[in-house]
Amino acid sequence: MANIFTVAVNWVENYFAQMSDAEFYSTIAIAGTAVFFIVAERIWPYTKGQKVLREGFFDDLALYTIAQSYILGILIFTYIINFIDSSTGLSRLQLFRDVPIWIQLLFFLVTHDLYIYWMHRWQHSNKYLWRIHEAHHSPKKVDWLSGSRSHALEILINQTIEFLPIVLLGSPPEVIAYKGVMSAVWGMYIHSNLDMHTGWLQKIINGPEMHRWHHSTGKGRNRNFATKLAIWDWIFGTVYFPETKPDEYGLKTFFPKHYIMQTIFAFRPFKRAPRTTATESEA
Repeated sequence: MANIFTVAVNWVENYFAQMSDAEFYSTIAIAGTAVFFIVAERIWPYTKGQKVLREGFFDDLALYTIAQSYILGILIFTYIINFIDSSTGLSRLQLFRDVPIWIQLLFFLVTHDLYIYWMHRWQHSNKYLWRIHEAHHSPKKVDWLSGSRSHALEILINQTIEFLPIVLLGSPPEVIAYKGVMSAVWGMYIHSNLDMHTGWLQKIINGPEMHRWHHSTGKGRNRNFATKLAIWDWIFGTVYFPETKPDEYGLKTFFPKHYIMQTIFAFRPFKRAPRTTATESEA
């Protein structure tokens, strides 16, 4: 047991030692934000009495947030993005070299968020894409951590599209770190169990007020597709924002409780639609 602990400690030390300053401070910011939301949800809860250690907490934290993110990070950056960049050579042009970092972050935030909005809508209307998205809708309790539950293939697609342009346009490495922090913190915020009332800002900046309806089992599930900028829902007519509270969250159909089976479940066979009498007679 002592040897295992020593190996784990050495791995963590080496992991942090290999980080750049931007990566290190970004990691600290994400961890600090998580602690803040845990405390804030106790003080200003939207759903009172909701437990921190709810069903699926371990899977969402240890397996989705830490293990899956680490493995996919290696796969996305070391293999996929590196291969595309090596094949095209676009990053050597340094197209964004002289663009201020804050403008780069704003540009990548808006463009990727618009992509996510339409990709998200497509996932809700395409049976194949829904299979890799339904895990994200499976938590029966919505909080700061529940948003981390996303199928590996969904993350692989969306994060490759999120970070590939940053690399190809020749942005400095810290832009990747800062953009990652923005996505992680915003993800925690829009899923948080906080009783927020942002007024007119909700028409521009997305928050838990609107997004929790997207995780309900009612009409709102196929509305409110925006992630960071709620303005997309208002522009494209997909807003659902009643004054009542959602009755329940999650899926109406069966979904496995743990990570491995949740990942495999996406590849289950589709049920064949029953054949009509007319079709059978024509056969």
